[in-house]
Amino acid sequence: MSRTRRRLYTQLILFVLTIVTTTIAGAEWTNGTSLFYANPPLTISDILGGLAFSLPFLAVLTVHEFGHYFTARFNKVKVTLPYYIPLWLGPFTTIGTMGAFIKLRSRVKTNIQYFDIGIAGPLAGFFVALGLLWYGFTHLPPADYIFTIHPEWRQFGSNYAQYVYTPQAMEGRGAVGLGDNLLFWFFKKYVAVGTVPHQYDMVNYPFLFAGYLSLFFTALNLFPIGQLDGGHILYGLVGRRLHQIISPIIFVGFLFYAGLGWFRYQDFVVADTNEFLIQAGYLLAYVGMLFLALSRIHDDRLIVIALALGIVLSQLVLSYFFPQLEGYRGFVPFAFMLGRFLGIHHPPADYEVPIGWPRQILGWFSLAVFVVCFSPQPFVVY
Repeated sequence: MSRTRRRLYTQLILFVLTIVTTTIAGAEWTNGTSLFYANPPLTISDILGGLAFSLPFLAVLTVHEFGHYFTARFNKVKVTLPYYIPLWLGPFTTIGTMGAFIKLRSRVKTNIQYFDIGIAGPLAGFFVALGLLWYGFTHLPPADYIFTIHPEWRQFGSNYAQYVYTPQAMEGRGAVGLGDNLLFWFFKKYVAVGTVPHQYDMVNYPFLFAGYLSLFFTALNLFPIGQLDGGHILYGLVGRRLHQIISPIIFVGFLFYAGLGWFRYQDFVVADTNEFLIQAGYLLAYVGMLFLALSRIHDDRLIVIALALGIVLSQLVLSYFFPQLEGYRGFVPFAFMLGRFLGIHHPPADYEVPIGWPRQILGWFSLAVFVVCFSPQPFVVY
């Protein structure tokens, strides 16, 4: 069997597996329970109902990747078909996938090629996500739909949320809510036809959940850092010299925000000796993580150490004046992976030429898309 055929079989198998895992995940989110813990067990019909999540979500993901693929082919850059990454962890609920990627098989030679390939994917996926959200918010099920998932809540009527989302009611149960971004807020406020679900119920509505995740991953891809799609776009807009300045600044700011509130000045002041030592140990580990995340920002290790300590010190000082201020720790693993493995600098193109005003307009538009899709608190865990 040729290498090309083996690669195609691998890609096809991964795609089929991803349909299966995202369908199971969709059924779990829609029914509000894990396949392992469902009582009564989820039926085949329940699981197939997960297609209402998996098919639209994978449609956005597929359009995104083929936006990259066809643009690369148009620019005479050799590229593979997408590799999908299935993910299902049994009793631990996931969204069924870690995304997809294509592999470039020849060198990208110009800044325009970087720009075109980088921008095509997220913008293509974004417009499909808009259609998905429009359909989801204009075809909301009746208000009592949530009672088909949680029949025990029917006794509370339309005001069920004030009874089931209290600290006492949530103890031992938990819930995942979707935080707003500007675009999702716009759809809830001005497009929705019918009763908009409660923040913690959105995950039970497959079209809304798939649309929200599409915006979330679009924002992650459009971060103007390193070799993310947004990094390619920034490189095309400002050139390598400015990219080498702007990208690290944005990354440090992102890392600062992600860990904000993790450690507070007050935690050390009120702690007894043992608690202080434990907190100090955690803080030291946090500084080590920051050092690793920042290790590729500069060759001088002293500068990297100074940056890591500066972030921690600034966070502690800020917590002294604003103790309730908090970032989003869920971004920390992504920031660590970005800084440590993907890198925040952009490789130079063989040839840099002006990209022209039409691409400049498209590039700034894509950064506006990042702004309206980005949520400071994307997932709220009760």
